[in-house]
Order: sequence, then C-alpha cells, then structure tokens
Amino acid sequence: MGSKFLKQGKVAIVTRGRYAGKKVVIIKPQDNGSKSVGFAHAIVAGVERYPQKVTKSMGSKKVEKRSKVKPFIKVVNYNHLMPTRYTLDLDSIKDTVTADTFSEVSQREDAKKVIKKAFEERYKSGRNKWFFTKLQF
Repeated sequence: MGSKFLKQGKVAIVTRGRYAGKKVVIIKPQDNGSKSVGFAHAIVAGVERYPQKVTKSMGSKKVEKRSKVKPFIKVVNYNHLMPTRYTLDLDSIKDTVTADTFSEVSQREDAKKVIKKAFEERYKSGRNKWFFTKLQF
C-alpha cells in the first residue's frame, strides 16, 4: 500500500484500538516498516483527553483547568489511520519522539510532557481549533 498522503504533520484519525476516534498528528511516517516493527506504520502524537468547553463567565483558574490536554504517543499501522485534510506544523515536537523513545518508560514520559506543553500552547493561542475538538457524529 503506497501512502502518498500520510506525510509528516498530517492530521489523521485512529480507527482501531484503544485510541479509536482520537485525532493524531503524524510525527514520523515509515512506509516500509523498520527492524522492530515489520509493517508500514507511523509514529504519532495524539490527544487522549480533549480540553473542555470554556465560557466567558468562568474564572481564570477554572479556564486553566478546563484547557488541559492529555496527549499520547504511539506507533500505529497505516491501515488504522484515516487521513484528514488538515495539517499541523510541528517544529517544536518532531525531534522529541523517535523510534527508541518507546524502549524506555521514562523517555516516553518526557516526550509526553514536551508534547503536552506544545499542544496546550497551541490550544491557548487558538490555532488548529479543529484538532482540539472531540469527534462528533
């Protein structure tokens, strides 16, 4: 399966597994698989828990609490990704997650922290609004 559209920075939706229905951004596509993962896959960062709705009447503390984003990082098979028309520029996070980030729990946690910071900054500045909303049908 050739994937001309699963490029770095592309927003996709996971269709299978624990994170089904969650939006992810592709950090590193691997068209031919790698030594440890035999199939075509992508390293992705996604939103596990989306920020909640914020209104004008809420205080700053409540807004702060409701604007939190919980990220996840994962290796996902291309077959379980549904690409969207959206893209996300990820200059701040593309170096934090590599193939060996997944070998150790502490590295994983550190990478998640960096991604969380980047996602929350992006959300608060009001960019990429669609990425931070839950999928609705």
